[in-house]
Amino acid sequence: MFDELDLGHDEQDRGDKGKHRRGRKRGGRSGGGRGKTALALLLALVLLGTIGGGAFYGFDRVQSYFVTPDYDGAGTEEVTIQIPQGAFLADMAVALYDAGVIKSTKAFIEAAEKNSRSRNIQSGTYKLRKQMSGELALAAMLDPASRIVNGITIPEGRTAKSIFKLLSDKTDIPVKEFEAAAKDPKKLGVPDWWFKRDDGKKSKKSIEGFLFPDTYEIPPNATAETILGQMVDHFLTVTGEMEFADRVQKDRGISPYEALIVASLAQAEAGTKKDLGKVARVAYNRVYKGTFDCGCLEMDVTVNYYLELTGQKTKTSAEMTQDELLDTKNPYSRKLRGMIPTPINNPGKDALEGAMDPPAGDWLFFVAIDKEGNSAFAETYQDHKKNEAKARQAGII
Repeated sequence: MFDELDLGHDEQDRGDKGKHRRGRKRGGRSGGGRGKTALALLLALVLLGTIGGGAFYGFDRVQSYFVTPDYDGAGTEEVTIQIPQGAFLADMAVALYDAGVIKSTKAFIEAAEKNSRSRNIQSGTYKLRKQMSGELALAAMLDPASRIVNGITIPEGRTAKSIFKLLSDKTDIPVKEFEAAAKDPKKLGVPDWWFKRDDGKKSKKSIEGFLFPDTYEIPPNATAETILGQMVDHFLTVTGEMEFADRVQKDRGISPYEALIVASLAQAEAGTKKDLGKVARVAYNRVYKGTFDCGCLEMDVTVNYYLELTGQKTKTSAEMTQDELLDTKNPYSRKLRGMIPTPINNPGKDALEGAMDPPAGDWLFFVAIDKEGNSAFAETYQDHKKNEAKARQAGII
């Protein structure tokens, strides 16, 4: 009879995890929640007066409806907890509950809602204890001494090959293991639809572009696959929050993958943050608008990417030979018509925003004109030659 009243809490608490987000105040439930509570209490009291020796069991069940299930104390044996990037308070509560740290998700959430510092909890790995009270578990997560610091920063614009080396140096996991894990982007979490193209070119699945640049916490006993998967997951979170895929399809009329390629080009070519969108616009104009004679990108950075990809030394534009610049057998040739096969690096959020929403303009050319990295943009080759003269005068080219 008591089971039919559904007076328990633990199962219900876990089911509500999506309703509590970091920093949000809990709202009341609709649908006469108070009336149901009063009815449950009334029925429980009636039952307690009629079942004799079973009253103690019934009282415990009724009490649990009004009292948040919680442990009392600082806990028992140590346990390691991983909090992913972007986790809400409810997500943290579930992770703690699943690891046996807290008795109910509600115990942690209620403690967090009473403490404004709970918004400061960072992603990462924490050393806690099993069977902690919600309040003490929260206090431990706010204590820097509980956090296992083993972070690594991935700069914007690094190629996957370069990132594998950085990760290997940090973790002692061989580069070959990262290369092996990267061969299957889908297994790392990249959905198939990300590789679809609208330009008629064959899709090439590569992890390039999906390893989002940021600072990451390397969990204990991490593998190459789990680390790369963490980076892919962060990429999907960031682009999802930006509505990147929907907006480029609607506003640019191209596939998200093509826009990701353009973001990587802007990341490689722009010398300043303010020029990222303009460089993206140049790439769009050259390939898609039909006003650039060859319909190609004609950017030296694509040649350099191929050199790095094939284990060769990268070069400055002045060092590149004509054979390297004009080699049409190179799938990343600056003279091949249309968009290149894959991104050429892993762009950051600013570059993604530049490719998603570039400023309007008919520019087809650009060149760096000062040592601060600022570029001058031109619609015609004649104006571009004037900008090149400024660059030479400044000692840039």
